[in-house]
Amino acid sequence: MLKTRIITAVASLVLIGIVLFVLPPLYAEWIIGALLIAGAWEWSGFLDSSGSGIRLIYTAVVAAALGLIYFVFPEKTSLVLQVACVWWFIAFLWNLRFPTPIPAALRWICGFLVIVPLYAALVLLLRLGVEYLIFTLLIVWAADAGAYFAGKKFGRVKLAPAISPGKTWEGVVGGLLLVAVLAAATAVWQDLSIGVLLPFCLAVAAISIVGDLTVSMFKRTVGVKDSGSLFPGHGGVLDRVDSVAAAAPLFALGVGWLGLAQ
Repeated sequence: MLKTRIITAVASLVLIGIVLFVLPPLYAEWIIGALLIAGAWEWSGFLDSSGSGIRLIYTAVVAAALGLIYFVFPEKTSLVLQVACVWWFIAFLWNLRFPTPIPAALRWICGFLVIVPLYAALVLLLRLGVEYLIFTLLIVWAADAGAYFAGKKFGRVKLAPAISPGKTWEGVVGGLLLVAVLAAATAVWQDLSIGVLLPFCLAVAAISIVGDLTVSMFKRTVGVKDSGSLFPGHGGVLDRVDSVAAAAPLFALGVGWLGLAQ
């Protein structure tokens, strides 16, 4: 299993590099859209009906929503991202109350709130410059890696045992500390205000944890470990982008609000 995970991780990084640095930006936007449509198919597995017809309809409607924000209403991107930030705050409060029943209608809506703003944010970050998207991913990966190693070494107090029993508060602290190091190094390297960049990066890292927990909450509701099997050893698309889904909208908005876009 470990060998499979390593091979998949390396292959995924190579593919990300090709998509972001080799292919024309337009192709990257379309490939990301295709991956998120696959994520919509995975989310359709969280619905009460597992029939392929309903799943296809749900996936098609999400794909249409992605097309609308991309082709028809790109000027509404900022509004979509603001709605996403409100949603993730609600999701944070929801995590505190889990386990709670999740009605089928709510599962339908939440899939849109996870996937559509994520696509809008990733496209916006790509158009600002690929370095902004890479930095978003680095924040999420640093938070995840720091949490994994700190949790493994020092983990005692469970973060959300009803949702993800393996996560601990010690892991959260470790993840935030590593993100703080990343933010400080970036501030020095890019000659940015650390007083602005540090709290911003910590906020992005914190909300990324909410994204992870929220998708896990839906998986627990339907009794599955992974959302899919597209990435051997790592699960599906949603398993790979759950943290980014929460982090990217806040980062995309923040770089504009805080004047970090150059």
